[in-house]
Amino acid sequence: MAKWQFSTVMTWLRSSLGSLKRPVGVIVVVLLLALRLLGWYWSSEPAAFDVTDTAAVTAQAAGRDVVVGYTTVMTLHQVASTMLDKQGGFITNDMMPPGVWLDNIASWEMGVLIQVRDLARAMRKDFSRSQSQSTEDEDLASAEPKFHFDNSSWMFPASESEYRDALGFLAQYGDRLSDPLQPRAQFYARADNLNAWLSDVETRLGSLSQQLSASVGQVRVNTNLAGDAGATQSTGQANQEKIRTPWMHIDDVFYEARGTAWALSHFLKAVEVDFAGVLEKKNATASLQQIIRELDETQLAVWSPIILNGTGFGLMANHSLVMANYISRANAAINDMRQLLEKG
Repeated sequence: MAKWQFSTVMTWLRSSLGSLKRPVGVIVVVLLLALRLLGWYWSSEPAAFDVTDTAAVTAQAAGRDVVVGYTTVMTLHQVASTMLDKQGGFITNDMMPPGVWLDNIASWEMGVLIQVRDLARAMRKDFSRSQSQSTEDEDLASAEPKFHFDNSSWMFPASESEYRDALGFLAQYGDRLSDPLQPRAQFYARADNLNAWLSDVETRLGSLSQQLSASVGQVRVNTNLAGDAGATQSTGQANQEKIRTPWMHIDDVFYEARGTAWALSHFLKAVEVDFAGVLEKKNATASLQQIIRELDETQLAVWSPIILNGTGFGLMANHSLVMANYISRANAAINDMRQLLEKG
């Protein structure tokens, strides 16, 4: 009797579990599909915004005038805000799906964040100071290190919390900058200040260009000490070296370059406004506009579902080489512009 009851119970359990497998499977499939669609939505890059309109609207809301430097400050604020408030928010530090799967948009955020950090440092170090011995602005001194907070911190504190604190200090600097009763807050639109920041930009773009070009692998001659007979380095290197960006990192470098170009295009448009007099005097306005045009070309839609990595002259496209072309041309134009700024 007991044996019969046990057999009956087991049969019932198997029947019940079998009937549960199908709805559980359906739920899992629907959940994965929903996460996939949400991930696709979150991976959309934000659209560009008009830097002049952004500055004008912000100044009008605060009852201020758009003074020299205000457009650049508000553009930095808006770029960083967009990085945090775009579809899906800030994704780099996500610990749960779908954010944890979205490495492309996380790389885009890294490109934007690097440019935000560089410009925030330039404002603190150069743009807000009349000379090397002058006192740095207290709001920028508080904002800049917060932008350098670890971008992968999930909590205690979260990266977004620190970056929003930085935005608060940046907004205070912008408000003081446009207040005639607070003359200590200044923005000095000088050629040497602009040239110093462009030097950092040139270095960033040069590194990205090399990584993008190395998607197909290439042998490079060692020119590290070229042009200086007395130069030395820590350890020796081969005269030739094959450089290749790892296959798993190619799309990450591509999207970091897109994020870099997106942020930098906005910053340079703001520079065109605030440094208009300097650029005109140095005959550098056309050079700046050419840089912006090259950077804007990197923001064209990518119709392929994946970043293709064909050989240089092969049958398949190579998106990294196309991106490297625009980045290299922008970098060359920055070099030309810096030479114009250095002339008297």
